[in-house]
Amino acid sequence: MFRFFAAALVLASGIAAVVGAKAETQEVNIYSARHYDTDLKLYDRFTEETGIRVNLIEGGSDELIARIEREGKQSPADILVTVDAGRLWRAEEKGLFSPVKSEVLETRIPAHLRHPDGLWFGLSKRARIIIYNKAMGRPEKLETYDDLADPSHKGEICMRSSSNIYNISLLASLIEHEGQKTAENWAKGVVANLARPPQGNDTSNIEAVAAGECRISLVNTYYVGRMLGSDKAEDVAAAEKVGLIFPNQDDRGTHVNISGAGVLKYAPNRENAIKFMEFLTSDWAQNLFTESNHEYTAVPGAMKTSPVKGTGSFKEDEINASALGENQAEAVRIFDRAGWQ
Repeated sequence: MFRFFAAALVLASGIAAVVGAKAETQEVNIYSARHYDTDLKLYDRFTEETGIRVNLIEGGSDELIARIEREGKQSPADILVTVDAGRLWRAEEKGLFSPVKSEVLETRIPAHLRHPDGLWFGLSKRARIIIYNKAMGRPEKLETYDDLADPSHKGEICMRSSSNIYNISLLASLIEHEGQKTAENWAKGVVANLARPPQGNDTSNIEAVAAGECRISLVNTYYVGRMLGSDKAEDVAAAEKVGLIFPNQDDRGTHVNISGAGVLKYAPNRENAIKFMEFLTSDWAQNLFTESNHEYTAVPGAMKTSPVKGTGSFKEDEINASALGENQAEAVRIFDRAGWQ
C-alpha cells in the first residue's frame, strides 16, 4: 500500500485517480526498494519545499520492476528508486525508463555514476571493501581484489552467495577491467580460499570475521558504518574488531556501487519526478544519505563527514556504472562455472 506524507488523506481510490488525469497533480509517485526509515525525512522535506505530495510504495527491487512491467501504461509510478546499478540495468533492459535531460542532474552527478543517455542517475554511493580480523593482523599480499584469489589466503575467506547483487556487480567490474578469462580465474581462486560455504549477509560476515570464524571478507562500507554507529554495544564491538582495506588504491581504485533512480516511461507526473530527483542532489539531501545511512554522497564535495568512522577519502573506480549491468549475465555464468554457491 502507499504511504502518504505531509498530512495527505488516504482515499479509497488511492493512486489510481491519477491514471486518467489530463494534467499533472501536485504529487509524485515513488516505487522504492530503499527500506530506510530515514528516507522519510527526504520526502517530508521535499513536500515542505515544493508543495508536492509524495506517495510511496516500497518493495524488493525485482518485485517492483515486475510490478511496473505488469502495470504497463496504466502504472501510476513516476520514479523507480533502487539499490545497485545492476538492478537499474534490469529495469533499463525491460524498457521501463524514459531519458531525462536536466542541467542540475548532469552538473551534480558525475558521468560515471549516471546512464550515458540519462535513463537513470546514481544518488548515493557505497564502496565494496576488504575487511580483516585485527587480532590476527593485517594479511600480507592483500591490497587488491585480485589478491583475494592468492593461495596464501586459503581457508581464510568468508563470502556472501554468488546470487547477491553486490558480488555480481563486483565481478561485472572485474570483467570490464580484466576480461572474462581473468575474472573467471579470480572467482575460482576465491572459491578455493573459502573458509566455509558462501552464506549470510554483509552484517553476518562482519560478525564472522570479528569472531575469528574467518580472517577476511568483502562488505559494503555502509554496513560497517551502521554497526559502528549502532546503539547496540555488541554491534560496535564487532565492527571495532575488523580492519578496513580500500582495494586497488595504486591503480583503478575501489569498486563503488550506487543507489539510484530513473523516471519511468509512463510517469503521469514527469516534471514532479524530475524535480524530486534534482532535490536528491542538494547538499542537504546528499548529507542525509551519509548521516542517516552511512552512504557516500554521489555529488563530489557535498559530504561534510565520512560515513564510516576512522576513514577518509579514497580513490574510487570510475568505470561507468552501466557496465555493472551489461556484464551481469556473464558474471552469473562465471560464478556458476567457478562453483561459487
